[in-house]
Amino acid sequence: MIDEVQTVKNIASEKDAIGDFRFPERHKFDAGYGLTSKTVDYISDVKDDPDWVRAFRHKALAAFEEMPMPTHWATKDLESIDFDKIRYYLASGEAPKRSWDDVPEDVKRTFERLGIPEQERKFLAGVEAQYDSEAAYSNVKQAVTDQGVIFVNSTEGLKQHEDVFRKWFGKVIPTRDNKFSALNSAVFSGGSFIYVPPGVKVKHPLQAYFRINSENFGQFERTLIIVDEGAEVMYMEGCTAPKFETSTLHSAVVELVAMKDAKIQYVTVQNWSSNVFNLVTKRGVAHENAEIRWIDCNIGSRLTMKYPGVVMKGRKARGEVISIALANTGQHQDTGAKMIHAADETTSNVISKSISIGEGRSTYRGQVHIPKHLKGCKNNTECDALLINSSSRTDTYPAITVRGNDHATQHEASVSQVSQDQIFYMKQRGLSEAEAMSLSVNGFINDLVREFPMEYSVELKRLIDLEMEGSVG
Repeated sequence: MIDEVQTVKNIASEKDAIGDFRFPERHKFDAGYGLTSKTVDYISDVKDDPDWVRAFRHKALAAFEEMPMPTHWATKDLESIDFDKIRYYLASGEAPKRSWDDVPEDVKRTFERLGIPEQERKFLAGVEAQYDSEAAYSNVKQAVTDQGVIFVNSTEGLKQHEDVFRKWFGKVIPTRDNKFSALNSAVFSGGSFIYVPPGVKVKHPLQAYFRINSENFGQFERTLIIVDEGAEVMYMEGCTAPKFETSTLHSAVVELVAMKDAKIQYVTVQNWSSNVFNLVTKRGVAHENAEIRWIDCNIGSRLTMKYPGVVMKGRKARGEVISIALANTGQHQDTGAKMIHAADETTSNVISKSISIGEGRSTYRGQVHIPKHLKGCKNNTECDALLINSSSRTDTYPAITVRGNDHATQHEASVSQVSQDQIFYMKQRGLSEAEAMSLSVNGFINDLVREFPMEYSVELKRLIDLEMEGSVG
């Protein structure tokens, strides 16, 4: 056990190297500050959008301006966002490179410090690396391409595969779903487009990495993944940004479509700096006997509002959300899940674990809906929270609506504090307080960490070690 945590001392000095660094800006295209119709036209002109996309953006802008801020949660945090002080599009004007050797030096150094090229060589089937508004690198292995798999950034997906892209774009998450989905729809740029043909099982993960480098910036990637009948894919994303004195905004939209008998796993490990507002809408539609799993880890940010959802549209469809959230002082992790049963014999599972440190706040907010006319639906919801000290906070707001008598649901919630006796015992064995706390936290989430791919689970434990090292003592 002592050997396992000894590495904490060695990596504490690496905290800045993980994500809190930046390079000078070098953008050819800059939409300027504030959001108006001219901003939308600027983005459409730079990206050479077809007419229907330009019209889509302007309609979304009107919706964003009309819709009020959400007032029933996180109100005070959201009120501090000044949309006039955000830059909505920054890009170098260069097409994404297919070789790391061709990526501009400062961008390449950024992703090398984050370990992305090494991960691609070791275990990934394809990688997309986004730098501010656009992809700087995008590549997929030939063996995957030979299977007919499409993995490109959203701009290339729209232009090269418009028939498939347009069919599903904005169908899973409508523009007016919420104020921030409308914002994304107006200024979206970057993100991934994936199509997996019928019966193809992609053996290795596809990964995207979203990096914010610039101050007073908003990143608005749009990801669309369509997995055809009997096909399978795992998609992983990572996120970082340097810490600025001013606010940074990240507002993504992710739409998943799993056709009959298809399986999608969507894995996220975010490590945002504490000035980032992370306001994300993620949802999937699972058709007959299909499965969508969201595996989600939220570390960092000033405020995260994220509730991955699954609409189980086909008979025997399955949806699952496994989430870990860690809130440190000055941070609020408002996370959860939305499970909408829309067919007979559908099954949903939600497992959420949160850790609150210092004066951090964690909130679970969930929705499960099973209508009366359905038969044989099942839901399991588990929400467990760990408080590191008396000044941290956790809240749980599960909303489970079940109509009819032919369904099975269960809900479990628990709140606990780190045992001081346990900490004392470990300190007597030569561990520092931070190391002891780190072991306790990792033990609390260990069963969920196993759900992450091995490479991500190692990184997750490392990030938690660093959080504990910086917050104790």
